[in-house]
Amino acid sequence: MTKLYSALLLALVASHGFAQSGKDSLSTMKQMKVATTDLNLPVIQQTGRNADAIRNNLKKIKLPDGFKIDLFAIVPDARHMAVAPSTNMVMVGTRKTTVWAVTDRNSDGIADEVKSFAPSLNFKVPNGVCWTKDGFFVVVEHNRVLNFPAAEFFYEGPDVAVIEVVPQGQLIPTEYESYNHGARTCRIGADNKLYITMGQPYNVQPADKIDEFNRLGIGGITRMDPFSGGNREVYSIGMRNSVGQDFNPKDGTLWWTDNQTDGLGNEIPPGELNRSTKKGEHFGYPYWNGHYKVAGSPAAPDLKNMKEPPNSVFPQIEFPAHQAQLGMTFYTGKQFPAKYQGGIFVASHGSWNRTPASGALINFVSLKPDGTANKSEVFAEGWLSPETGTYIGRPVDVAVMKDGSMLISDDYAGAIYRVTYGN
Repeated sequence: MTKLYSALLLALVASHGFAQSGKDSLSTMKQMKVATTDLNLPVIQQTGRNADAIRNNLKKIKLPDGFKIDLFAIVPDARHMAVAPSTNMVMVGTRKTTVWAVTDRNSDGIADEVKSFAPSLNFKVPNGVCWTKDGFFVVVEHNRVLNFPAAEFFYEGPDVAVIEVVPQGQLIPTEYESYNHGARTCRIGADNKLYITMGQPYNVQPADKIDEFNRLGIGGITRMDPFSGGNREVYSIGMRNSVGQDFNPKDGTLWWTDNQTDGLGNEIPPGELNRSTKKGEHFGYPYWNGHYKVAGSPAAPDLKNMKEPPNSVFPQIEFPAHQAQLGMTFYTGKQFPAKYQGGIFVASHGSWNRTPASGALINFVSLKPDGTANKSEVFAEGWLSPETGTYIGRPVDVAVMKDGSMLISDDYAGAIYRVTYGN
């Protein structure tokens, strides 16, 4: 493994050139040189009033019999998570400027240390985090992709080895950078390619942008080599804003969530859970959102003459409107009962434009023997108060730990929870 790291690093450093400025942290770190003089990284306080209040709020969460939920870590703005291959460590992305390294050093099921990862880099919406099979850590920002060799072992200081996979401004054209739908997610497929979800920046994209966005993979899934960014291609199109994906380890199909069109009322259109089986599939948007026709609706009157995409693929599951399904994961552990093994957990962030509010829960989706979806049911709820209609938390992502427990991130409370079964 050491030879692989060394050879790859030397090749990529040579191919990308040397630093042009001593103040350029990325260029300096690509050469494995020191960019930061202060080696001490501050840690996030894990005890005190805030932690106590969050633990008290967790008493309101309803789970099936035999399950319990506890506070795993205080992690500000916690979004998507990536469980490290070899240690009790989790990398956590945000929609701000920080990637968090969360470590359970004594293996007791509670994180002991939370600190920023590679803080000398200028991250911009580093929401997407994932690991390659060889232990390289990938961060997908709004408009850049970075890759960090052996990050779970060399993250103690502010400077880490880094590979620039896609330079800043080259994941999408800079004119389409937006505060809207800019959170990416990533996974590594069995083909060892990096898959990236890329939401389109409109509520509904205008007619003159549809073909261009499909060509660029905006409102779709793009895949590429996770080290060089080479062999880049659009894998799937016809999405609005997917902020969650995972591969089914049994058949290799790629599943992903998609957020629905806003401004059409409380009950339409539905949220989506989709299944990609091959390159080139079109999932209907912006003509369809679930089985609701968006084209020509009040949200997209300029699309009234749009032709239906041929062979549109419809969702496996349609969720209640505006619950905002984000992160998802296949449950690969053995701790939970057999019913849950091989199924899908989906995090619902909760509505922002629905009255009354809805969501802020975790769904479980079972699968049929043929690998398609069976049904969805609520697994965990209680982050949305039925008495006041206010949120005490907003789940973002779900991840399975090696012991079979499950983590849930919450960017509203700034925390990660751990769900266990049995003792």
